[in-house]
Amino acid sequence: MSDANMAQHSAEQPLSPLILNKWFSYQKGVFIPLNTLPSRSHGLFSIAFAGNFNTQHINSIIDFFASHQQSVTALCQYQPDLGLSPALCFYIEGAQSAINPLQLQAFADTLACQLVQVSTPPDLKKPGLLVMDMDSTAITIECIDEIARLANVYDEVASVTAKAMAGKLDFSESLHQRVAKLEGIEKSLIDELKSTLPLMPGIKALCQILKRHQWYLAIASGGFVPFAERVQELINVDEVHANVLEFKDDKLTGKVLGGIVDAEQKAIILESLQQKLCLEKAQTVAIGDGANDLKMLSQAGLGVAVHGKPKVVEQAQAAICQGSLLQLLYMLAIPLDSSKV
Repeated sequence: MSDANMAQHSAEQPLSPLILNKWFSYQKGVFIPLNTLPSRSHGLFSIAFAGNFNTQHINSIIDFFASHQQSVTALCQYQPDLGLSPALCFYIEGAQSAINPLQLQAFADTLACQLVQVSTPPDLKKPGLLVMDMDSTAITIECIDEIARLANVYDEVASVTAKAMAGKLDFSESLHQRVAKLEGIEKSLIDELKSTLPLMPGIKALCQILKRHQWYLAIASGGFVPFAERVQELINVDEVHANVLEFKDDKLTGKVLGGIVDAEQKAIILESLQQKLCLEKAQTVAIGDGANDLKMLSQAGLGVAVHGKPKVVEQAQAAICQGSLLQLLYMLAIPLDSSKV
């Protein structure tokens, strides 16, 4: 070929002609390099990741967007970290409404990948804020359910947890109901559980990268302080907000002390940190899995459902439905001109 940056190849071939971090236009199998970068604050950025992509995938994705009256004007292949496979970003210029995340997820499943659409994506290279839920987000378990195992009331507590996370029960009410069933559990058992918390895959690496770029990290959890403080130690979080369990004679009393960190409080925490850090809303990110995270997700510039319930996936701006939380970098490190607003 006369132009090394222009390639036409069969639908089965990999995307080797695409230079990483370089934007191209694409028509009928031909990639044409572009000299300009998309504007961070205009249009939609559709990111396909966690897949083994070829031109057939590109054609399918572009056709899918076209069926929703969205026209792709540029695309880019990029790899935010060596721990991640290359992703594809499709730029859809102009004011557009994002496709329902559940529809995106259903379509992505047919291509064995994940697909999200974000507007005004955060810039990893600038200071930012990440506020994360803890249970089933930063860690793989629901701590209150695991405490319930120790009291042989797991089934009762887990069923209430599931209803609360799905938005079928008021969170504060559900928390008091569940904690009441934990009365009498020894503090030593809580300490033992705290020492074996399983981190969500990718969360530690993600936090290390964010800290290197001067991001501020916080936990806003409907869980409990001892566990949040342990996670803080494990992944170097700047501050934690969680509920306080009452102990008497080194046993749980079945009560929670002080105010509850519920959906409203999580959103307040994010907003107050944004103001404290003097950040633009676009540089704030929230991640969570349950219905009590929705207000926080909507308060953030980018709210991402993490292995979330369908209601949460549908209402969040984006979703990571499977795999490592390091994949959040795909949404923070799109190759764009940082000077453009």
